[in-house]
Amino acid sequence: MASLTTQTLIITIFFLAIPRSFSSPPSLEDVFAQCLADFKPSNPKSPIQNFIYTQQSPNFLTILNNYVRNLRYFNNTTRKPVAIVAAADVTHIQATITCAKNLGLQLRIRSGGHDYDGMSYLSTIDFVVLDMFNLRSINIDPKLDTAWVQSGATLGEIYYGVANKSNDLRGFPAGICPGLGAGGHFSGGGYGNMMRKYGLSIDNIIDAKIVDAKGRVLDRSSMGEDLFWALRGGGAASFCVVLAWKIKLVPVPAKVTVFNVETVGNRGSVNTTELVAKWQEIADKIDYDLFIRLTLGSSNKTVKASFMGMYLGNSSKLLEIMNARFPELGLNKTECIEMKWIESVLFWLGIPPGTAPTTTMLNRIPQKQIYLKRKSDYVQKPISRTGLESIFKILTENENVTMAFNPYGGRMSEIPSTETAFPHRAGNMFKIQYAANWFVPGEAVAKDCLSQTERVFEAMSPYVSKNPREAFLNYRDVDIGKSLNSTYEEGKVYGVKYFKDNFEKLVKIKSRVDPDNFFRYEQSIPVLSSH
Repeated sequence: MASLTTQTLIITIFFLAIPRSFSSPPSLEDVFAQCLADFKPSNPKSPIQNFIYTQQSPNFLTILNNYVRNLRYFNNTTRKPVAIVAAADVTHIQATITCAKNLGLQLRIRSGGHDYDGMSYLSTIDFVVLDMFNLRSINIDPKLDTAWVQSGATLGEIYYGVANKSNDLRGFPAGICPGLGAGGHFSGGGYGNMMRKYGLSIDNIIDAKIVDAKGRVLDRSSMGEDLFWALRGGGAASFCVVLAWKIKLVPVPAKVTVFNVETVGNRGSVNTTELVAKWQEIADKIDYDLFIRLTLGSSNKTVKASFMGMYLGNSSKLLEIMNARFPELGLNKTECIEMKWIESVLFWLGIPPGTAPTTTMLNRIPQKQIYLKRKSDYVQKPISRTGLESIFKILTENENVTMAFNPYGGRMSEIPSTETAFPHRAGNMFKIQYAANWFVPGEAVAKDCLSQTERVFEAMSPYVSKNPREAFLNYRDVDIGKSLNSTYEEGKVYGVKYFKDNFEKLVKIKSRVDPDNFFRYEQSIPVLSSH
């Protein structure tokens, strides 16, 4: 041995250390998959190996793409996850958290994949996706007061299940898009066309089951009231993985009445400016049972307005209210359609009554995918007629952009802004969603649509909330600030827009329950130690 040179010795040791097959070192995805397989406790009835998709798996891209709702974030250059774990058991969630943490991998949690800027399936560094679509059970209490719904359940599945079990006597206040996953939709607030009557989804959530950064399964009593407060509106992905929510079901009438009045130019003798001005006067002050969404867009240099409404009652009572409070719209009996609440879900999707069964809302995979951009604003003072006309002009110059005005008031004004982490309550007349959709790939068309959205957003700045210019977490928008390892100061940039004065409390809770900042993404709540 003494005659060997140092170099020979190193080479000898190197060769002895290599397995006889001369195989290359295991890849990160192999190490991660092995870690998952070795994790204890495991459920022998549901081996995790059956639910891991690495980049070598034949179904990897299909599984990834199934819950991508914005094609801007799914192309050849988009960074792909090291693996997708399509959890089917709580032990799969615990294993994924533990192994991602041990290997320094980012975790992305995806329920329905609707987050507009793709944060549930994107990262700039190595990451894994915890996909919740297999965890979708819905257990409705026999008394029809409550239900436990898992995070991967879609709103369509929840609505359909609740309506069926209750003989159309119960519903739940959440979004109008049935493909939304309960996990993210609820934790960001969850609003829909019953919010003026019943508030948001989070105002009707009474318990939750979560898995924290230590892999512990907790409910409301064991997690504590502070964390339960944060999960309702603060975005759960900053704190934990939500396994399931306990929701409080709400009564719905045997018949609701819906309508959609579209106007181009004038409606009878009333022009669009007057109609929108009047809508502003009444939409947040009208009967709690009535929700009227206004959508503005333009084509051929002409502004189009749509007044889409739902009334929790019959058409004769609705017409009475509309004739007294909004006669300018001239809503008439033939434009009012009475239907079951569950049928109204399809109406809000733009499906004409009677043309599709209610089971349509159970479809998880959309028929077509699109490229999109969304932004949000809050309006707290009426926009003058001059202001409205300048907005109309901007829309005619940027015809790829539409604006949806969703009225607040009613129950939303009665719930204190500190009741949950969602802060946008009394004082808000309506929320705006800016929307641009396009259907072809390529930088040029994307740049044009994004520029149009930005121009409309900028033009709206005199008319919307200020200091901060508020934003809605579920209309995820990276333009308002982002940072993967946010310091307190960086996190505050977007944090106060989403959460206003609730941001500081969210930071304190985050620092206590996840001090190592394991649950982080580009717009997560920062920890105080980064201060």
